[in-house]
Amino acid sequence: MSTVEDLIGRSNRLGADRGNTNYAGGNTSAKGAGTDPVTGGPVDLLWVKGSGGDLGTLTEAGLAVLRLDRLRALTGVYPGVEREDEMVAVFDYCLHGRGGAAPSIDTAMHGLVDAAHVDHLHPDAGIAFATAADGEALTKECFGDRVVWLPWRRPGFQLGLDIAAAKAAHPRAVGVILGGHGITAWGNTSAECEANSLEIIRTAQAFIDERGRPEPFGPTIDGYTPLPEPERHARAAALAPLLRGLASTDRRQVGHYTDTSVVLDFLARAEHPRLAALGTSCPDHFLRTKVRPLVLDLPPTTPLDEVKERLTQLHAQYRADYAAYYQQHATPDSPPMRGADPAIVLIPGIGMFSYGTNKQTARVAGEFYLNAINVMAGAHAISTYQPISEAEKFRIEYWTLEEAKLQRLPKPKPLTARIALVTGAGSGIGRAIAHRLAAEGACVVIADRNPHSAATVAAEIGDTDIAIPVTVDVTDTAAVQHAIQQTVLAFGGIDLIVNNAGLSISKPLLQTTDGDWDLQHNVMARGSFLVSREAARALIDQNMGGDIIYITSKNSVFAGPNNIAYGAAKADQAHQVRLLAAELGPHRIRVNGINPDGVVQGSGIFTSGWGAQRAATYGIPENQLSAFYAQRTLLKQETLPEHVANAVYALTAGDLTHTTGLHIPVDAGVAAAFLR
Repeated sequence: MSTVEDLIGRSNRLGADRGNTNYAGGNTSAKGAGTDPVTGGPVDLLWVKGSGGDLGTLTEAGLAVLRLDRLRALTGVYPGVEREDEMVAVFDYCLHGRGGAAPSIDTAMHGLVDAAHVDHLHPDAGIAFATAADGEALTKECFGDRVVWLPWRRPGFQLGLDIAAAKAAHPRAVGVILGGHGITAWGNTSAECEANSLEIIRTAQAFIDERGRPEPFGPTIDGYTPLPEPERHARAAALAPLLRGLASTDRRQVGHYTDTSVVLDFLARAEHPRLAALGTSCPDHFLRTKVRPLVLDLPPTTPLDEVKERLTQLHAQYRADYAAYYQQHATPDSPPMRGADPAIVLIPGIGMFSYGTNKQTARVAGEFYLNAINVMAGAHAISTYQPISEAEKFRIEYWTLEEAKLQRLPKPKPLTARIALVTGAGSGIGRAIAHRLAAEGACVVIADRNPHSAATVAAEIGDTDIAIPVTVDVTDTAAVQHAIQQTVLAFGGIDLIVNNAGLSISKPLLQTTDGDWDLQHNVMARGSFLVSREAARALIDQNMGGDIIYITSKNSVFAGPNNIAYGAAKADQAHQVRLLAAELGPHRIRVNGINPDGVVQGSGIFTSGWGAQRAATYGIPENQLSAFYAQRTLLKQETLPEHVANAVYALTAGDLTHTTGLHIPVDAGVAAAFLR
């Protein structure tokens, strides 16, 4: 295998285990010979994971490639630790060729260390030593001369010089523990480097397991043990909308909920309030989780109204404390405060809620706090947990280099951080709406009574950070409540509801049975009512406004033949739009409708018999129905599911902020259905 192939393989193996390093945390490198395209001669190169990449999914495109001679020559122009941030820009002058990833702040660490292969990782066991109050002594006791202790220093050029000097001074060492941070290991071959990294991690963990106190977080607190899972999830779903609204005070966030045993046990123990208040330590941790979480100080059996009131109080105090933290440590050149809301909320007996600008970011923030709990457990088992100071945390959190990285992020899509539930999304119009909302940045719940169809559409859209399937019969109150619960547990809340589920039976009055009438009204009139009612509970708790969209029909205002049950049910939906727009307006919840007509392509309704019935009514072959509908319109054009999806987007993407109670025709122009 080539040098690069070895490096990619090693990186992927190490990054696949979150106990070795967290998502997008750490970096790996390899040195080797390349060809200078100008001289045709050999040139020594450094391949190193670029800024922001993830080891577990690293590919060659994620590597920065630099000339080793030029990188090492930077020691001659290094202006000192007070100006070391300037060195990152100079890395660009050391690049070999064009393309590749941007070099990260840790590039100097990899280039200056005299070893062919270097790993820098953030393993839980390694950070436990790094954050132990007597970490230096414990490192000596655990590793002897195999691993060197280096005190905390912010990542940068000077840290690279320090690690290089430590390796030179300790020829038997295979790596270092970086105080408050993580580990770095090296080797002459890729296999040796990987083995040395794993040796440090496994030796540290074995030391913790053998020497550590069995209950590092102390005894359990009376009344703080976890609720049974069904009660736990029901309480989490009841709290999720409020929590998301609080966490979105400065900017809209998506949420993630986890109730793993690690979290629940931590929150049941006596030491959790004190340790949580100390905050995380590893730079990668608190960049994702903020310096500390918001922790509820009530047992899980506390009445829900009391919990909500206390959370609101704690959130106000959290914001005040965070603003004070910023004011205390900010300097004239610090970036502006990015927001004072918590990224992590811990609820004893229930679990952890984490927040981010999208589901992936929120989920990863939660994963990082799981790492932080493991670190606190390890450090407190063998010593006393002692993270870096808040002043140093601030220097990382509001580092100009980190700010520059944030400024390079792409502009958010119009529906970023919006959470949508679309009923009847397993086919036709609903499927098109779900695809469009997800493409514009929303997290989407594909709700359909057919589980296979829902799962298929969700898989078409993407992974579970973007879309999830939910099986629901909209005529069943309990099923609708469960669908809303699944939505808020998956994404933290809900913003956008599309009442699209429907069916149709075309019969004249005298042939329309009681069952025909009840079925159509149950699915469309009752179903829309139930979904809107249960979603509105969450929307009101969130206090963030929202959108409810009804996919009604041209037939809600047009008196067509052989259509009594369907037309009446659609008219019911249309009036629900007006009634709910009036009632929910004070909560900043906008309710609008869309009146399509003749949407044949991809339609589950038309393929289930409605198409044949309508074709018979008009006296044409069923395969000519699309053309028939198009020719009777003013625009002489067929209406497709995507056209209805466009209207949903137009109503919800932010331009029509003051529009509610509106019905938009999407029918290519049917004069008889003009709204008057």
